[in-house]
Amino acid sequence: MPVDEPWEQLRSRLRIGECLTGTVVRVPKPGAIGIFIDLGLSAGGFVDVLLLPRDPARWPAEGTVTDFEIWWMDERPQIRLKPVESAYLLEGFDCWVAQQNSVAAKQWLQRAGERRQDV
Repeated sequence: MPVDEPWEQLRSRLRIGECLTGTVVRVPKPGAIGIFIDLGLSAGGFVDVLLLPRDPARWPAEGTVTDFEIWWMDERPQIRLKPVESAYLLEGFDCWVAQQNSVAAKQWLQRAGERRQDV
């Protein structure tokens, strides 16, 4: 994967719900903003504070390598992520996501329903 790959090209080969491994590289304001993730791609990743535990002490620290699910991508060259590991995910995520009115939440719920049907 070329590190200088143009955003549109990179975005076209990634899929919402796809899992990527990344390294936490910056936690600018614990409890307020979110965390920045190096995915080894031309675009960085970001986990919004809304998807992280309410207690910032439970957030992954800088240098943590863990898995993330692609939550959303748009025109901005940034990959929005959701932690895969439950320790790094908002408590009560399933209830929270069911109450959200965002495209990302609706797509996640649809994929979750499809995963349950596959079992």
